[in-house]
Amino acid sequence: MPLINRDFIIAILCLLCAMITIQSGASIAKQLFPFVGPEGTTAYRLGFSALILCLVFKPWRHLPSNWRPLIVYGLCLGGMNITFYYAIERIPIGIGVALEFTGPLAVALFSSKRKRDYLWVAFAIAGILLLLPDLGDVNGLDPIGVVLALIAGACWAGYILYGKRSGSESSGGATVAIGMSIAALAIVPFGVISQGTALLDWSIIPLGIAIGLLSSALPYSLEMVALRKMPAQGFSILMSVEPAVAALAGFLILGELLTVWQWLAILMVITASVGSSVSSKE
Repeated sequence: MPLINRDFIIAILCLLCAMITIQSGASIAKQLFPFVGPEGTTAYRLGFSALILCLVFKPWRHLPSNWRPLIVYGLCLGGMNITFYYAIERIPIGIGVALEFTGPLAVALFSSKRKRDYLWVAFAIAGILLLLPDLGDVNGLDPIGVVLALIAGACWAGYILYGKRSGSESSGGATVAIGMSIAALAIVPFGVISQGTALLDWSIIPLGIAIGLLSSALPYSLEMVALRKMPAQGFSILMSVEPAVAALAGFLILGELLTVWQWLAILMVITASVGSSVSSKE
């Protein structure tokens, strides 16, 4: 029997595509902060993505029998989005992404059953730490931004755990659509109250739709497919590739030069991902 079967390969491809679209959406989202703030940007992201997903998957045809994990999944999804946007308003996006990864890494660590899995977690943690610029300069980071990024990481951990439980209750697309709708119901009113008529500016609404599609609707659907085809631990460590994707996107799109330490960090994160991919199917 091969170490990596067809379903696992599909899961890896889905995660890679999800991370690429999320990075594209994040670059658009941060441009909207001066106009509608993190609250309005989150409202755009969750509201439009919920609408798109409901139109595509028609979740009312696949209602689950157990709503509790789905409600928690949706609330974690909404909390993860808004706290992360609040965080990157105060600290660089690279640092925010790295700190947010404490959530999935914690899932990987606590779900570990073999000693070798701790090695891959250690590689991933070391790689993420190397991606943190000016780590020793504590005064250079807004402490509130750091705390918000860590809270986003905790929400991400809940998203992984309850997403897997919710995905087993009904079809993946319907699960994401319902979860996104719950997140939108919780967050969109807050965004509307905070930003008011600024959200009705027709010059930025198309960007809001693009954020909803690229940052949530498409990648979360792909992630749900991946969650149904791999263990939560493998999913968590594979998601560690995302800071590397962000670093590469910065180089290719923005012309940001990478240091030797940053290239080493990327190598360590990829090593952790490949290692977890192989060992989780043994």
